[in-house]
Amino acid sequence: MITTQSSPPSQQPLLYLHNICRHFSTGAEEITVLNNISLSIEAGEMVAIVGPSGSGKSTLMNVIGCLDTPTSGVYQVAGQIVQRLSSDDRALLRRQRFGFIFQRYHLIPALTVLENVEVPARYAHQTRMQRQNKARELLAQLGLGEFETRNVARLSGGQQQRVGIARALVNGGEVILADEPTGALDSRHGREVMQLLQHLHRQGHTVIIITHDPQVADYADRIITLSDGKIVSDVQHTLPDREVRLSSTPLFVKSCLAAQPSWRSRWEASCDLLWSACRTLLAHRMRSGLTLLGIVIGIVSVVSLNAAGEGAKKYVLNTLSTLGANVITLYPGKGFGDNPSSNLRALGRRDLKLLSEQRWITAVAPKVSSTLPIRWRRTDTSANVNGVSAEFLKTNNLVPVIGRSLISLDVTKQSSVVVIDENLQRKLFPAGTQPLGQIILVGTLPCRVVGVMRSTSAYAGNALNLWLPWSTANSRLLGQDWFDSLSVSLNEHVSSDAAKRSIQKLLTRLHGRQDFFMQDSAAFVSSIEKTSFALTLFLSIIALISLLVGGIGVMNIMLVSVSERTRETGVRMAVGARQQDIQRQFLTEAVLLCLAGAAVGVAVSLAIGTLLSLFIHPWKLVFSPSAILTAVGCAVLVGVLSGWLPAWKAARLDPAEALARE
Repeated sequence: MITTQSSPPSQQPLLYLHNICRHFSTGAEEITVLNNISLSIEAGEMVAIVGPSGSGKSTLMNVIGCLDTPTSGVYQVAGQIVQRLSSDDRALLRRQRFGFIFQRYHLIPALTVLENVEVPARYAHQTRMQRQNKARELLAQLGLGEFETRNVARLSGGQQQRVGIARALVNGGEVILADEPTGALDSRHGREVMQLLQHLHRQGHTVIIITHDPQVADYADRIITLSDGKIVSDVQHTLPDREVRLSSTPLFVKSCLAAQPSWRSRWEASCDLLWSACRTLLAHRMRSGLTLLGIVIGIVSVVSLNAAGEGAKKYVLNTLSTLGANVITLYPGKGFGDNPSSNLRALGRRDLKLLSEQRWITAVAPKVSSTLPIRWRRTDTSANVNGVSAEFLKTNNLVPVIGRSLISLDVTKQSSVVVIDENLQRKLFPAGTQPLGQIILVGTLPCRVVGVMRSTSAYAGNALNLWLPWSTANSRLLGQDWFDSLSVSLNEHVSSDAAKRSIQKLLTRLHGRQDFFMQDSAAFVSSIEKTSFALTLFLSIIALISLLVGGIGVMNIMLVSVSERTRETGVRMAVGARQQDIQRQFLTEAVLLCLAGAAVGVAVSLAIGTLLSLFIHPWKLVFSPSAILTAVGCAVLVGVLSGWLPAWKAARLDPAEALARE
């Protein structure tokens, strides 16, 4: 009997098809696979759809299972018109209503038996405990309880098909679609599978079998025959009792899908997604490793070059600090080369006193200087004689080698003590001679050596230098009461420009005119910082190019992965995965690959920096947390950008075509 209802019956059937047509275009030609199919299937029926190869059986199964949509006609599942549903709504319908059993099993080889059975429940937002308990219960009833941790590739064909049946039932399996369920099995295992399907039918499942084997169709109580895309017969069939003895516990369970996913199920789904991505990448270690190498090289380039730029900047600024980067020096006159006699005495003790009283000035160091003859015993030479304060030695980066520096008491008492540099020590005193306590003649003034200094300034050279209290130099040596210069050390929180304006205002008011000028290295330091930033930015852009190349490698590998795993994607869609689920899966793999590359790249960069620090002491790589976070952020961005296209391509696969792909 052929069912050709033009409208749904008064009592709505579970599955209702009316004038279903399915056409496929191959270039200019259009092929009709299903031609005006009309039938209805009630809940609880066991139906066999038979016909020769090319009759349209598999296409009809895809339409019934919402894996494909008809070109024309109406298809309703429990009153819902399937053509009006979005792809995600059809995925929800498959998840809630259908369970698929495939001829070639279509198990995911990277997962264990238990994990394969769990897959539909994951997309149904069941908690881990719910889905594992249900999966274990089903496996135990199907005689596979001891194999739950085994890889599916190590099972026999009959065992793999039983895993497929458990997967079809984990979400309830109200309608079971079995596509050639015995096609890849021997007669004994095929008989067991068919008896199991018959058992499920008697427990309340609607079972639809797609087959070309009359012996398989003989298990059904209704046989629909197709030929050339049309129904040629639809007959009821009385079948003998061939039910296998199974547990009395029914395998059919009403759908336990959560109406709204809970926070726990969302969290577990995220963890499962991450773990699944890890296992997929580890399953292709060589390919993942080579792809990872491109990201590592990019991250090492970004982090190391940024650290090199920061290290160079710090080295330059540290060098500049030895020149007095936070020091303003005052000179008499209006500029260098301006030496009128009226300006020679512009800087004196009252200026020293006034500037010393300012809280934003940490020290004021006066200086007078002259070139005078120096004598010790029979050794004569000439040196730069500098009358300074105790603060001057500190602000000019002079450190004691032996002895002590000048102190404030020396200035107050106008002591005849001097501090010499290492060059003058070597010039005056033979090797092995202790200079401390020796009396030398500075001009006509006998002075006692109390210390030897070493200069850390970049300006230090081979000149001979000697320092003594400025009060001693002015009153007892040079006979003057003015200073050649005043060095003002600023508080670290005070800007150089603001300090110069304040000093100019104070001293101009004190002198009645501006008869002095100031010099500092702030402009030079600012120029160096800008140059360093530009250089670091340039190097970082070059490094980002290498990271981009690594990202292209990730995209290429992910596209290959999409192509290789087309059938797996089709299986996931068949059991209820939405497009966004598929997209998240591939996108997570790409981002995880880039994050792993970032972690390895940062570790390699730090190791390189540590090794270089052992051999290059004045200059070191400076790794800033912001640079490392920026590199990791770039890696994530590269992962998202490189993984988006493959993920989008995978999510847009047609489930029916994906399942048929070899």
